[in-house]
Amino acid sequence: MLNLGGTVVHVATVRQARKAAYPQPLEAALLAEQAGAWGITAHLREDRRHINDADLTALAQQVTRLNMEMAVTVEMLDIACRLKPHSCCLVPEKRQELTTEGGLDVLGNFEWINAGVKRLMDNGIIVSIFIDPVMAQLEMAAKTGAEYVELHTGSYANAMGDEVKVELERLIRGAEYAHSLGLKVNAGHGIDYKNIEGILQIPHLNELNIGHSLVARAIMVGMPQAVKEMLAPMARYQG
Repeated sequence: MLNLGGTVVHVATVRQARKAAYPQPLEAALLAEQAGAWGITAHLREDRRHINDADLTALAQQVTRLNMEMAVTVEMLDIACRLKPHSCCLVPEKRQELTTEGGLDVLGNFEWINAGVKRLMDNGIIVSIFIDPVMAQLEMAAKTGAEYVELHTGSYANAMGDEVKVELERLIRGAEYAHSLGLKVNAGHGIDYKNIEGILQIPHLNELNIGHSLVARAIMVGMPQAVKEMLAPMARYQG
């Protein structure tokens, strides 16, 4: 079974556009869970541009499975170890970026990332590393002891023409190699209601983390319907 991790970050983005008290990410998360989302993902950024500390605390206390996306910083490690979400996905973060632009460089930052993974795991938190489908990076991710990797699907989502097939084949090879290393495989970034058909060709997937397209669709039809429409193609996944 392929699980859906509903990412509620952009509910907070709408709220912050007016510095209002609504809409609340927690309400969206609970509606997504009720509609069939297996888990909820929220990215607490250094600049708190959307999800804030109060949001994350409320989510950690009330949703069934919270996946905290986070940079590998002392501040975020401290917060995660205090709130103890179900899982943490370690991601790169640049203040000026609109959204996460690529996978974590485990190869170039192994000692720091390895220490962060160990600290989270020592606190009973499942760890995933957000990563490009690059063999050397996957090998280093496996060496940290993290249980999961989340393949960065943004290059596939943004590809045009013949590049779509090229990027999809990279993801397929990456998933196969990660699986051979004993890693469990998730995927996320830029997945929408159309390009998900290609994503379903990637083997060994456990979970898709989907946010922007889910929230955008929810604006039109409501969160429960948006979740159900995403789960429909996912139900065809053969692994």
